[in-house]
Amino acid sequence: MILDKINKPNDIKKLEPEEVILLSDEIREFLIKKLSKTGGHIASNLGVVELTIALHLVCDLPKDKIIWDVGHQSYTHKILTGRKEGFDNLRQFGGMSGFPKREESDCDVFDTGHSTTSISAGLGMAWAREMKGEDNKVIAVIGDGSMTGGMSFEALNNASDFKKNFVIVLNDNEMSISKNVGGVSNHLSKLRTSDNYMGLKEDVMHSLEKIPVYGDKLIRQIQKTKSGIKSLVIPGMMYEEMGILYLGPIDGHDINAMVKVFEEALRYQGAVIVHVRTKKGKGFIPAERHPSRFHGSGPFDVEKGLPLKPATPSYTDIFSTVMRKMGDRDRDIVAITAAMADGVGLKRFRNMFPDRFFDVGIAEQHAVSFAAGLATQGFKPIFAVYSSFLQRAYDQILHDVCMQKLHVIFAIDRAGLVGADGPTHHGAFDISYLGEMPNMVIMAPKNKWELSDMLKFAFKYDGPIAVRYPRGEAFVNYKEFRAPIELGKSEGIFEGKDVLLFALGSMFRNAIEVGKMMKAEGKQPTIRNARFAKPLDEEYILDAIDKYKCIVTLEDNVYSGGMGENVSDILYRNGYKGKIINISLPDDFVPHGSVGELQESLGMDPKSIYDKIKEVLQ
Repeated sequence: MILDKINKPNDIKKLEPEEVILLSDEIREFLIKKLSKTGGHIASNLGVVELTIALHLVCDLPKDKIIWDVGHQSYTHKILTGRKEGFDNLRQFGGMSGFPKREESDCDVFDTGHSTTSISAGLGMAWAREMKGEDNKVIAVIGDGSMTGGMSFEALNNASDFKKNFVIVLNDNEMSISKNVGGVSNHLSKLRTSDNYMGLKEDVMHSLEKIPVYGDKLIRQIQKTKSGIKSLVIPGMMYEEMGILYLGPIDGHDINAMVKVFEEALRYQGAVIVHVRTKKGKGFIPAERHPSRFHGSGPFDVEKGLPLKPATPSYTDIFSTVMRKMGDRDRDIVAITAAMADGVGLKRFRNMFPDRFFDVGIAEQHAVSFAAGLATQGFKPIFAVYSSFLQRAYDQILHDVCMQKLHVIFAIDRAGLVGADGPTHHGAFDISYLGEMPNMVIMAPKNKWELSDMLKFAFKYDGPIAVRYPRGEAFVNYKEFRAPIELGKSEGIFEGKDVLLFALGSMFRNAIEVGKMMKAEGKQPTIRNARFAKPLDEEYILDAIDKYKCIVTLEDNVYSGGMGENVSDILYRNGYKGKIINISLPDDFVPHGSVGELQESLGMDPKSIYDKIKEVLQ
């Protein structure tokens, strides 16, 4: 096995040329085998095997810096830097991260997990190199999907003024998570179908040189024009117009070709884009055919290419069903996604109502202001987005939606702990950052039935409103508790004495389990479904002051600015003398692992909560 020779950074440079080619096949076999057991980002990593090998052949790690945008495609990079043993516990609790982590290796130079960051971070490192008088290489790798985000163009605009070497590798696989959309995608499509720029330029130059007397004059004249000969052979030349050298497109699965172009690019004094074309999922037919399905996958059957666990309805599935039904009933409902139609459950809505579906690309800020514009004209826009991605649009939510009291609905998927993707994807802060905004309403359902009811309530409500729900299997119990939703009112489940369990959203499930433990020991707790993180049911909370000697709040958000802190504030300001237990996520970044393992480690699982209550009561 050639892979056995790769045990530390730069070992790849010791291989013979024919071994390097064979190594790519071994890496693919290794990834498919390991990820079929642990799950992970399959399609993106299979697509960049040769690209990563080429980068490692021209770089000296860790001296040189490779910055991976998003970072979900860094598995081959981890293998080539001596971490292949870590794939047995990839994305598992206490194991290796599925994203670059500086604390994991000095070859990981920037912690990533969100898109459109690599050019900005890389340019910062390139400037730092110049100011420190060092000579290391800096290469930012970014996907064509990420190029739909505005931050990428802010960075490119800044990079155009940089007169020292800085290489940007544009990994073009025609996909982000969902199919790419917009002008950038169309531009790259033209580049893919145009004649190869470098070869055509050379042919034109040679032809002109053969013209007696006038040949050299013609060449000089063309070179003086605004865009030069590139404008004659490549549609748009968007990057060259910005003052950034463009090289490509290059076959992203031809290691030798990429090495040659990278070596040329690294000699250029200025910012340069190397455009490489790769195939997402390459080498594994199911991932090639269904790259979105294998963007982030659980364990799967290698032969069949199917998940090992039977699919059970998730909260995202429930959202998808409700959106399809509501879209059929109300033509004013429009749906917006930031390149995540499949991930957030809008695929069926898109297929049924294409004229009312908008994929704006990886551009959360634009998505929110775009929704605000629609709302001013009487439409009911719903922006479906992951919790940790929505925080990128903080200013737009505050200024463009809340300040104008516009009826924009935020369907916040992946709220709370998400599991294996870890700190960059946990939805730990949305209650805090949305809760401080005037006019915003925040709801969280206890089960699948309540999610449906809350979405219907949100469409009827006139103002900014958010419905947050977790990743994974939807809770289906307690359907019989389905009181009509009233703004700012909680829901009674069981009435008892001594202890009040005031639970929000997904933590309702844990409250039920804690209640069962208490009843088993002869205690009678009160369980209340909070429903609203904002506005809180202050009337009920004040009424509870004289009834319970212990009040427990349960939520899957950080304590600071969360529901628990706000409930405690109401209680303390009104003279509550009993004990308050706030069960919440810590004001910290939670690592990756299964939700159950993480809750147990944080003292948020039912047993830990019950033990805290027993200690207080004793």
